[in-house]
Amino acid sequence: MHDTTDRAMPKPRTMLRRILSHHEIATLLLLLHAPVDLAAKPEIPLLREAGLIEQVNTEQGDTRFQLTEDGNAVLRGLGVS
Repeated sequence: MHDTTDRAMPKPRTMLRRILSHHEIATLLLLLHAPVDLAAKPEIPLLREAGLIEQVNTEQGDTRFQLTEDGNAVLRGLGVS
């Protein structure tokens, strides 16, 4: 007897699972040219979870956020260089 059960194929990993809000896009634009201290912005946890930004520590011990390669790809997709 053959096993005819369809095995679920793993879903391909996608960068975004939802549409970004205008606040999230604005935050990505702020990070385009340099790491910035944006810890108080409410968009930070969602952008980090999506893998679009990452936390970095400066030599002075400050925490900053910068775009990841995926974050840069989102902005390139929007036509921002």
